[in-house]
Amino acid sequence: MEQRIGLIGIGNMGNAILQGILASNIVPGTQIYVYDPHPEKGQELNQTHSINNLESAKDVARESDIVFIAVKPNVIVDVLNDIQKELKKDTIVISIAAGVTIKTIAQCVGYEQKIVRVMPNTPALVNAAMCSITPNTEITDQELTIVETLLNCIGETEVVPEYLIDAVVGASGSSPAFVFMFIEALADGAVKGGLSRKQAYKFAAQTVMGSAKLLLETGKHPGELKDMVCSPAGTTIEGVQVLEEKGFRAAIIDAVEASIQKSKDLSKN
Repeated sequence: MEQRIGLIGIGNMGNAILQGILASNIVPGTQIYVYDPHPEKGQELNQTHSINNLESAKDVARESDIVFIAVKPNVIVDVLNDIQKELKKDTIVISIAAGVTIKTIAQCVGYEQKIVRVMPNTPALVNAAMCSITPNTEITDQELTIVETLLNCIGETEVVPEYLIDAVVGASGSSPAFVFMFIEALADGAVKGGLSRKQAYKFAAQTVMGSAKLLLETGKHPGELKDMVCSPAGTTIEGVQVLEEKGFRAAIIDAVEASIQKSKDLSKN
């Protein structure tokens, strides 16, 4: 890949994106430009991967063909206003800030700027992210493919229209927290049954990961896979009945709906 890649902000998510790109070997460190308010982060990357550690966000914007804005939503407008004059016409600006619309970004950098809004999730930290990609009308199909290639370095991607991003927040942005709660509850039940805490977490986490892989690789309906586990008069159907009695599905749906509504509220502010 010939494009020069910039990252403004190398916190958890910015660093996850950076490390994924480096591990893929599609862009050498010498073509990557970074800035973070904590300069020691960039200095270390310069020493280990020959990444260009620059002194300001403006410098990164000036040098980059594609620039990831990996800062918190409460400061992204200030950053965008700061770098606006340094962006080239063909520079692709990629935002990962939750609740910040393409219109808000365009108001800062110009409506003719190439803009992509991305919603990753925390499994990006282990290259297992699910990212939504939403380009504005200035992005060409070829440029969209380049963005997808970069983000596929940290997991899976799907292109979605902006009006569905709130649903993406509920389905994958917020839901890792729900999954962790489920794993914790599974482990608590196993500990109650006698397993050690360490073993309980391993059994629960591996089961969740394996079940997800089974669903994705077989393409079977989750209800069909559930039925495969439920033997007649067996242990699993007893547990399924309890979950139904306790409103398990309804609770998950309500949690996703609440996350979606909060995301909509944030986008209005």
